[in-house]
Amino acid sequence: MVDFLFDDIFSIEKVDPDGKKFDKVSRIVAQSEKHGVLLLLDVNTEIYPMRAKDKFLMVLSPTLEWSGATATGKRGQVEQKSLADKFEYIMHGLLYKMSTAGSESSKGKPKASDKGSKTDVKVEVYASFGGLQMMLKGDPSSCTKFTIDQNLFLLIRKLI
Repeated sequence: MVDFLFDDIFSIEKVDPDGKKFDKVSRIVAQSEKHGVLLLLDVNTEIYPMRAKDKFLMVLSPTLEWSGATATGKRGQVEQKSLADKFEYIMHGLLYKMSTAGSESSKGKPKASDKGSKTDVKVEVYASFGGLQMMLKGDPSSCTKFTIDQNLFLLIRKLI
């Protein structure tokens, strides 16, 4: 069985928050339910429209093979099932950057009630899918399976 790098259900908060830059591509801002991760993702909305308040399942996987084997590009005459059969929108890309970002819990001067509080460290994971960008920002514990220069598949299926 394939071991996913990341999977969660997301709710779209905004579409094109900085205005529409391209005719066929929109940037979505979404929040995950399980891990509390923020997602910024460029989507070809000409072929896969997405709107604010849509919910979708997103999976990041190192392969499309159910067995977890890496794709060799050589498929036999026998038609094999793949993860792609269960999803509507799929992209292949490369994880090119990871960084950490800290934000002060008090956002400014510390208050007396903030004694002992620590900075909230977040990990940012960046991937490119043929120029369409993705940024995940969340708790380091939800991003432990990622490595720089890692090939990955992004798979999306809308939920009703």
